Amino acid sequence: MFFGLFDSQEKKTRSHAANWLELADKIYNYRRDVLSEAERNALLQAASSLRRQLKERNDASKLKLGVEALEAVLRKTGGAHYPKSSFVENVEFFVVAAIVILGVRMYFVQPFKIPTNSMWPSYNGMTAEVFHSKAEEPGTAARALRFATTLASARMIDAPVAGEISIPLVREGSRMKLPSMEVSARMLLVIPEKVKEYTLLVGREPVRIQVPLDFDFEWVIRDAFFPALANSREPGSLDLATLLSKQTDTQSLMDGRVSLLRTGKIVRAGERVLSFDILTGDNLFVDRVSFHFMRPTVGEGFVFRTGGIPEIKGDQYYIKRLVGAPGDLLEVKNYTLFRNGQPITGAPAFDQNAKRKGNYVGYRNEGIFADGGSVTVPLDGYFAMGDNSANSGDSRYWGKVPRKDVVGRPIFVYYPFTKHWGPAP
Repeated sequence: MFFGLFDSQEKKTRSHAANWLELADKIYNYRRDVLSEAERNALLQAASSLRRQLKERNDASKLKLGVEALEAVLRKTGGAHYPKSSFVENVEFFVVAAIVILGVRMYFVQPFKIPTNSMWPSYNGMTAEVFHSKAEEPGTAARALRFATTLASARMIDAPVAGEISIPLVREGSRMKLPSMEVSARMLLVIPEKVKEYTLLVGREPVRIQVPLDFDFEWVIRDAFFPALANSREPGSLDLATLLSKQTDTQSLMDGRVSLLRTGKIVRAGERVLSFDILTGDNLFVDRVSFHFMRPTVGEGFVFRTGGIPEIKGDQYYIKRLVGAPGDLLEVKNYTLFRNGQPITGAPAFDQNAKRKGNYVGYRNEGIFADGGSVTVPLDGYFAMGDNSANSGDSRYWGKVPRKDVVGRPIFVYYPFTKHWGPAP
């Protein structure tokens, strides 16, 4: 303890002696069946002598002699319990710490990182900050501070030749998208990981950039090359189809399967094509206890596993807002989510979405709600939606969240150090 620094030398020695006696008792109880009679007697005699000195309140010098005598016996009789190498002690410490951490994580509080922006702006997934010139890019000290506070990681590509920057696009169903491919990379040059690789063109020369799998690269393209759309209130809301109809390069690429979106930005060889920072998503603690004793309520953010949802590949952790309990009737009208015939209540995000207030974009008639549809929540599950309804894969597309897969509620955003730090909304 901190206040032990102010104890007298005699008190410290007495405490030291008591610790040695505790170790002697442990060794005797654990090893008496493998010790010889002479070793047992020597251990008992040394321990009894030191215990008697403590009882008689001998001074520190005599106690020190008693401790030294007991320690000599323990060296002969301790086996694996004494003496211990620093390596063994460190291993034991880390094993115990790991067990405690795993226990806390499994039964009480679990850390969770938000990768996508389906709950934006209530929670941030990975976001981007674009720099339009080298002069805007942070210096060394600023980068160190940004890394510490937001885990900002820089992405920069320069022009290999002179020419106009163009963006290849492909059609997927009714919309245009930025093509990408999943490639192998290494985190910190060591840890294997999968990333997405996008390709831009300078003239006809390709330039490539890699980003995390869940990162919304369309957000970067919008802010970097189409600033008129930068005031849009939803991440990734680049209207590629509209832009394409106005700025299509009529020359086809790759057998006509790829079209080009021209940015109008001309660069010289060696000039910056694109520069941006990727800022980490919100990291939060999730309460895993309370849902064992009470059911989640409408309006709460909640974390669940996806293993019981057939439409989602793999068993992952998702965070959404609970908008429908078993038996509820849900529908969307004019950006407002209705529950059992009334505008939904229970969370500030509901009202802000209905009013399209601030950065909330309103609820969308998509998925199961398309063409004015409604849904009754099954009795064995919950209905989940993202606060960023325009950019959220949720129960509108893959149905209920089974009761058994609910993990817990977010309670505190502990990183990064932004305006979201603090109690979870």
